[in-house]
Amino acid sequence: YVLIQAAWSLKTRALTEMVYVDEIDMDQEGIAEMMLDENAIAQVARPGTSLKLPGTSQGGGPSPAVRPVTQSGRPITGFVRPGTQGGRPSTMEQAIKTPRTALTARPITSASGRYVRLGTASMLTNPDGPFINLSRLNLAKYAQKPKLAKALFEYIFHHENDVKNALDLAALATEHAQFKDWWWKVQIGKCYYRLGLYREAEKQFKSALKQQDMVDTILYLAKVYLRLDQPVTALNLFKQGLDQFPGEVTLICGIARIYEEMNNISSAAEYYKDVLKQDNTHVEAIACIGSNHFYSDQPEIALRFYRRLLQMGVHNCQLFNNVGLCCFYAQQYDMTLSSFERALFLAENEEETADVWYNLGHVAVGIGDLNLAYQCFKLTLVNNNDYAEAYNNLAVLEMRKGHIEQARALLQTASSLAPHMYEPHFNFAILSEKVGDLQRSYTAARKSEEAFPGHVDTQQLIKQLKDHFAML
Repeated sequence: YVLIQAAWSLKTRALTEMVYVDEIDMDQEGIAEMMLDENAIAQVARPGTSLKLPGTSQGGGPSPAVRPVTQSGRPITGFVRPGTQGGRPSTMEQAIKTPRTALTARPITSASGRYVRLGTASMLTNPDGPFINLSRLNLAKYAQKPKLAKALFEYIFHHENDVKNALDLAALATEHAQFKDWWWKVQIGKCYYRLGLYREAEKQFKSALKQQDMVDTILYLAKVYLRLDQPVTALNLFKQGLDQFPGEVTLICGIARIYEEMNNISSAAEYYKDVLKQDNTHVEAIACIGSNHFYSDQPEIALRFYRRLLQMGVHNCQLFNNVGLCCFYAQQYDMTLSSFERALFLAENEEETADVWYNLGHVAVGIGDLNLAYQCFKLTLVNNNDYAEAYNNLAVLEMRKGHIEQARALLQTASSLAPHMYEPHFNFAILSEKVGDLQRSYTAARKSEEAFPGHVDTQQLIKQLKDHFAML
C-alpha cells in the first residue's frame, strides 16, 4: 500500500510538472506573438491613455445615473459621427438590421461599399457590364501617366472598392514619381489602412507630411492612431497640426471628439466652443454642446442651442425629440407635446419612433399619468422589441401594480438585452429581496455593482444582504 501510494504521488507530481511546463510554453508563445505583432495593444493601459477603458479617464466622466452610456461605457453623445455605426455587428440581429450597400449584400463594415461617392453612384448598374474591366488593365502603363493614373486610382478605390488593385497602381505610380509625390504616399497609406496594416499606413502618412503639410493627411494619420488605441498620440498630432494650420475647424473638432470618447466632457465642451468661434454653423459642435448642457441640468441653455439648429434649417426627428425633452425639463409644457408630435411625424424608421414614444413615457411619468406611461412604453416595444430601457420601466410599473412575476420576466429580458445597464440588475435585486430570494438578489446586486460601481443604493443593498448571510 505504501509503494502504491508513493508511485501514485510520483505520477501526480509528474503530471503537474508536465502541465506547468506546457503552460510556460504557451505563455512564451503568447509573448513572442505579442512582440512580433506590431498592431498589438497593451492589455492593461495606463489611466487616461486608452479608448478601450473609457472609465479610466482622468477627466471623470458623468455617472450612468445622470447620462446614459453605451455598451462600451462611453456617454451617449449629441451626434452620430461617420464610422461609428460601421463596426462588425456583435449579434445576428444587429447584422440583419444593419443597412446594405449598393455594391454588396453584406452588412456595412470598415471595408465595404460605404465609400461609394454620390458622383459615381450612377455607374453602379450598367446593363452593358462594368464601366472599366480591371482585370484587363495594364497598371504599369497607366502608372506612367500621372494625370490619368490619379483619376483611375480614385475610380478603383472609391467606386470599385478594389483595394488590392488600387494599392498596386499607387505603388507603381509612386515608383515612377521617384517617391517625391506626397499624394501617392497618402493613397498608399489609405490602402494600407483599409487592409488593416496600420503601422505601414503610419509610415506612409508620416513620409507624406514631411514632403507636404496637409490637413487631410493629419486626419488620416490620427485615424490610424485611434485605431491603434493611442488617443494621446492623436491629440498631440492634432495640436501640432493646429500650429501649422491655426483655426482649422476639422482639427479642433477632432480633438473634441477624442476628449469626448475619453470621458473628459469638460475639455471636449471647451474645444467644441472653439469650433463655434471659427464656424458658428457647425452642426456637430452645436448638438454636442447642447446635449452636454442638458445632462448638466441646464435644459434652458440646451434649448437655445437646439433652437439655433432649427433656425439653420435642420429639421429631423432627433432634433424635435430633444427640443421636446428640453421644454419638458424647463417646464415649458405648452411646447412639449407639439415637439414630440412633430418628431413622430418626421421619424424615418421604427427605431426613431420607439425613441420618441419612450421619451413620451418619461413625460407621462413626470406628470403622474402612469396609465399613459404604460401605454407609451408598450408602444415603444411595438416599434422596437429590443428596447431594454422600456422593458425596465415597464417592470417598475408592473411592480407598482403588484404583478411580481411579470416584473421579474421584464427585468430579466432587460438585463439580457443590455447587460451594461445597472438599473435592471438593481431592480431585479430589490424585487428578489422583497420576495425572499436572497441568493438571486445578491447575484443581481453584484452585477449592478459591476455595471455602476458608484451606485450607493446597490452598495447598501449588498451590505444588508451580507449582514443577513452572516446572521445565518
